[in-house]
Amino acid sequence: MTFNRSFSVQNKPKNLAVKLNAKAEQSVVKGHPWVFSNSIVKINDDANTGDLAIVFSKNKNKVIGIGLYDANSPIRIKMIHNAQTKAVINHEFFQQKIEVAYNKREELLKTQTNSYRLLFGENDGFPGLIADVYDTVLVVKLYSEIWLPYLQWILESLQSVSNSETIVLRLSRQLENSKHHHFSDGDIVFGSLENEVVKFIEHGVHFSANVLKGHKTGYFLDHRDNRRRVGELSKGKTMLDVFSYAGGFSVHALANGAKEVTSLDISKQALDVARENGKLNDYSGVHKTISGDAFVEMENLIKQKKTFDVVVIDPPSFAKQQSEIELAKKKYKQLAELGVQLTSKKGLLVLASCSSRVTAQSFFDLNQSVLNAQGRLYDTVLKTKHDVDHPVTFPEGAYLKCGYYRFLE
Repeated sequence: MTFNRSFSVQNKPKNLAVKLNAKAEQSVVKGHPWVFSNSIVKINDDANTGDLAIVFSKNKNKVIGIGLYDANSPIRIKMIHNAQTKAVINHEFFQQKIEVAYNKREELLKTQTNSYRLLFGENDGFPGLIADVYDTVLVVKLYSEIWLPYLQWILESLQSVSNSETIVLRLSRQLENSKHHHFSDGDIVFGSLENEVVKFIEHGVHFSANVLKGHKTGYFLDHRDNRRRVGELSKGKTMLDVFSYAGGFSVHALANGAKEVTSLDISKQALDVARENGKLNDYSGVHKTISGDAFVEMENLIKQKKTFDVVVIDPPSFAKQQSEIELAKKKYKQLAELGVQLTSKKGLLVLASCSSRVTAQSFFDLNQSVLNAQGRLYDTVLKTKHDVDHPVTFPEGAYLKCGYYRFLE
């Protein structure tokens, strides 16, 4: 394959000999992908970002894992291999890991779906790297410089495994400002694009994503199965989609025969995309939009005595750091209280969270507490977590949870 850009790097990565304290050593042995700077006991003085960190056991000098050194992060070593088996870090190594990841997604691709997450960061052995496929377009997002020396191998393998015709490279804000590469966010590094907006299908419903400028890689694929389910449950009903973004839940509801759907989001641009996504499908219902702060607009709907058969509340992450957890819980509580008031008799309330620092148990307990206090009889229909293309292999890798609550009156 011929790339549109050069992938040469200034410094060829070298091998580092690393020893850790006892606690971190046990963590690596158990397969955890993070090694923090304060747990490193011994390492080469000339360690650079992207170097291969060979982690040895403290006592027996036995290799227990291989990681990539990151001088710019408190997570100083990001593990890519558990040393139960020997490994040479080369093109074939990454090819095999990507094939394993693809095989985990094969069942999903047998459905009417051509959009999926091929690599889910640490959970697939690629810390700080995400790869999403939208039909024939592969979008790779980098969050760390550790991957720069290995990027050509990885992109070649991703392209061959996914059979993508185009590769778009997206960069985190930190990487955008880095002087250690010559890429820009949204670079098309392989193939070409006629339009920055790419159309794709999930479970038979048509969508689009701006793969060059959209948030993350252009769309949020993680809620796919919840969107399918909500769509099926919305047939012939009215539905409110709070924090609708590009209309994922709204469009599935419309495509499945919802009578009326209201998409609510603070971004007018996102609502424009939601309307356009709706038009990619045949539907007979009414699609309304409300632009504004979700908390304020939900209060306004309550004052207007509006209720909906199905209410979905899927906010952005409220707890991006440890200090925000309690405030996040207050916001989830407030949203649940508003959601109860907006859900009609015998209606369905769907509450979701993507804050990894708020555990699933804590979130579901909070929802239950709020609903119990509202004085309405309800059943907990279902609790869901990640879709199959977002596998979780370590505790911090879990972030998504979603509860379905059916009112009995």
